[in-house]
Amino acid sequence: MVTDPDAVGRFTALYDEFYPRVHAYAVSRTGRTLAEEVTSETFCVVWRRFHDLPDPPLPWILGVARNLLRENYRAKAREESLAAELRHWASSVPDIGEDVEERTSVLRALATLSDADRELLTLVAWHGLSTDEAAKVIGCSRATYFVRLHRARKRLERAMTDETPETVGRRAAAYRTETTR
Repeated sequence: MVTDPDAVGRFTALYDEFYPRVHAYAVSRTGRTLAEEVTSETFCVVWRRFHDLPDPPLPWILGVARNLLRENYRAKAREESLAAELRHWASSVPDIGEDVEERTSVLRALATLSDADRELLTLVAWHGLSTDEAAKVIGCSRATYFVRLHRARKRLERAMTDETPETVGRRAAAYRTETTR
């Protein structure tokens, strides 16, 4: 971490000089949407490791940006893989009754949620952790965990009640069956 006023001035000069080039590199690799975030994270790393900067600094800084981009790609790939796995579980469940239908609905809805929401919902329900243990995994207080869990449950509920052609068709078929009895 930089605390020396002279070093702060050098960092500011370095930032002013290299920001456009790092940003351009990030845009070329990830597009404008994420480039600003990657560039900002890159200069946070440069700030923390300012005393480790080699001469010339640009290749090292671009290497930091490259590593951050890789981390972003890996995180996105993990999220997509998990969502695909949840969708696969949902589609591979045989339709043998109401419980199975509800399970399928939950799995499909879980696949649409963010990774953070899925984690909140499954730590206790699927992984058997206590709420205190789950809060520790998330890195928050028990009260914060309950607030986040409540919000994640609401989003899951909304995802389960979304009107899709499939759910509308099932509901209509069930209604027709009930009215013909």
